Amino acid sequence: MSQPQQQKPVIGVSVGDINGIGTELILKTFSDHRLLEFCTPLIFASNKLINFYRKFSPEASFNYQNTKDFTRIAPKQINIFNCWEEEISIVPGTLTDVGGSYAVKSLTTAVEALRDKKIHGLVTAPIHKKNTQSPAFNFTGHTPYLKHAFNVNDVLMMMVSDNFRVGLVTEHVPVKEIAQYITREAILSKLNIFRDSLIRDFGIDKPKIAVLGLNPHAGDEGLIGREEEDIIKPAIKDAKHHMLVFGPYSADAFFARNYQSRFDGVLAMYHDQGLIPFKSLASGEGVNFTAGLPVVRTSPDHGTAFDIAGKNKADHTSFIAAIYTAIDIIRNRQEYDENRSNPLKKMGAVVLANAVDEKIDEQGRSTRRDLTF
Repeated sequence: MSQPQQQKPVIGVSVGDINGIGTELILKTFSDHRLLEFCTPLIFASNKLINFYRKFSPEASFNYQNTKDFTRIAPKQINIFNCWEEEISIVPGTLTDVGGSYAVKSLTTAVEALRDKKIHGLVTAPIHKKNTQSPAFNFTGHTPYLKHAFNVNDVLMMMVSDNFRVGLVTEHVPVKEIAQYITREAILSKLNIFRDSLIRDFGIDKPKIAVLGLNPHAGDEGLIGREEEDIIKPAIKDAKHHMLVFGPYSADAFFARNYQSRFDGVLAMYHDQGLIPFKSLASGEGVNFTAGLPVVRTSPDHGTAFDIAGKNKADHTSFIAAIYTAIDIIRNRQEYDENRSNPLKKMGAVVLANAVDEKIDEQGRSTRRDLTF
């Protein structure tokens, strides 16, 4: 099926758990009508759900049109794609089976539209991993579901905030099981996805990636665990043949010394190792991006926040950032693909790149020396 023809990208939005803060985030985000200058939102929900939460955010200036026809998306309005018509029980702040099942309904309908190229990108509001589990949806979150839905070998959960990007080798894995998933093959796969995404999705020609160790002090030469010596260092050595990659670094010293500012991306071994410093430093503006997919998907960097659902307290800063990040990546991909199909367009950039000799030390510092022609 053909790609939507609007000049602005059509950004699909799934509502997440209907009892969480997702719908409130959507109302607050798109009340800023300036967003309509950059994208056309298509929200996969129901009019009844939207209207239910409007009473909790009376200051939200949220007017919309509803549709069940992708050819009738209004480019200058907020559009609601009605995924269901029936009355459902909405109980803000409560974990219910209904909340999970309709979160999945919104998500799967949006992903089908993304797969059919009816929308250009998808921003997902938070789901809860417990009440979305079922025989039909046996996934621990958005990332593994999207990997399955688009039939790709691997994906990378990447957290993004301006020029600070953290990718994860393992995602939602119990701490006691992490080490068994740290393999040479897994690290190389994540590094390849990271490098390709930094080039195509973020427009960085020669990305520099730092790799963190698994153990305290990156193993202290094997005294505190052998993973760095036996797995991580050999993987980095292999990767150095086709990318700029450095490490392994001791995670605590790495972030304490602000080394992340010297790199285009940081590959962490597990969830909390990467996300605790990321969320601490991103100041509520972080975005979760699924790299490695043929499509663009982003989300805010937080969960359902049941404790404040329905209280008009949700901060939509991260959700706005997720919208803009999706738009930026869509445009970066289009520009990259156009340049690849038109080699003459890249000639000037290639000449400049060849005129610079770049050397990078093990701390990621770059020394450039101009060459004479």
